Amino acid sequence: MREVFLDTNVIMGFLIEREPFLESATILFALAEKSELKLYVSSLSFGNLYYIIRKISGRGKALELLQNLAKVSTVLITDALIIEQALYADFKDFEDAIQRFCAVQQHTIEAIITRNTDNFKQSQILVFTPDEYLTFLLKN
Repeated sequence: MREVFLDTNVIMGFLIEREPFLESATILFALAEKSELKLYVSSLSFGNLYYIIRKISGRGKALELLQNLAKVSTVLITDALIIEQALYADFKDFEDAIQRFCAVQQHTIEAIITRNTDNFKQSQILVFTPDEYLTFLLKN
């Protein structure tokens, strides 16, 4: 089974059904539900997602969506070491630095999937947009 880390923006596209990002994100989650793909997410993503979804759909819906996310993904801890690494990393986006260091802690992750690939240029892990990763899967 392939293992990938999802950036918050990819999850958000799926949970709030945001076009034009919904289709590729839906495929990734469908692969996870069929146990063909293992999804990892940062614990940081849950707080960020709750904050945004609650404003759009209310507290109850936000919690329901996050409960479902927790069922189909593995949540990685964002600890003091990850925050320290992110604070001193040369990333233009602090939240993406946290995501990157969170993904690196899980040595079985083969790729980070994000819509902001430029923000992850320093990553040792392969970085794809959702569409790029799906194309990669078809070829491999």
